[in-house]
Amino acid sequence: MSTKQRETVEQMLRDAPFDLGGDVVTQRPLLEQMLTGHPLAPDVHTSAEQLGGVPVIFVAVAGSEASGVILHLHGGGFALGSASSSVGFVSDLARKARMSAVSVDYRLAPEYPYPAALDDATAAYRALLKREGGPERIVVSGESAGGNLALELLTAAKQRGLPMPAAAALFSPMTDLTATGESFTTKAGVDPNITAAAIKTRARDYLNATGTDPADPSVSPIFADLTGLPPLLVQAGSHEVLLDDATRLATRAAAHDVAVILDITPEVGHVFQAFSAILDEGDQALTRAGAFLHSHTSSAPE
Repeated sequence: MSTKQRETVEQMLRDAPFDLGGDVVTQRPLLEQMLTGHPLAPDVHTSAEQLGGVPVIFVAVAGSEASGVILHLHGGGFALGSASSSVGFVSDLARKARMSAVSVDYRLAPEYPYPAALDDATAAYRALLKREGGPERIVVSGESAGGNLALELLTAAKQRGLPMPAAAALFSPMTDLTATGESFTTKAGVDPNITAAAIKTRARDYLNATGTDPADPSVSPIFADLTGLPPLLVQAGSHEVLLDDATRLATRAAAHDVAVILDITPEVGHVFQAFSAILDEGDQALTRAGAFLHSHTSSAPE
């Protein structure tokens, strides 16, 4: 692990003008610029299409024989981010997993509050099931609020009788919209860019229009019945306020007989895997995530 690399990434995040809890009109273009500032690798091919009536971006890595497809849900507190801004992250994960990917451009709050994003994710998943002929070659992934939405999708799919995907990978998932984990206090001094106040602001945007309680299991998976979910990989950094959202989720999943791997990397922050090009820990974590996803699809029938 490189102390210099970690310090560089942390300083970049502290100096960035982006504020997760800030005004969405101002913050949306800032986050888009942050996440699309570097060109994609030349062997990454994308196409904007629709899946179940929902805008998506299909991602493929040339020369890779895909063992399956990743349905990815981007982060941004339910109010920021886009399918296109997540393509860099998704393409890196797809390369490591030897899979193709679909990044979902779900509707954002506050213009489209809960359950709009979940409805879009579910529609895309239903269409992908039909396209792939079943769930065996499908995995789900998501970072931050996208990790929450991935879990919302899985629990909703279970309730609706849809088949489970082969596995799911969750990167710094936001699992408790009440923001009550101890790490919101204990890690506040070392998290370079996420705060409890920002999480609560975005949760209000997501929920208030429909009067949904942030403790409702349908939006805070930490309180949900996780029985029957597919194998989960939960990754987080030890320097993020959402650390307890990850550790508590893994504990609950294990208590509900879900196969779960909790993978915590020390001294890095929120969705550190997004910096895999300049951070060894990020590259190594993505490699582990890719191997996890590939292991659950590589034996699927062609």
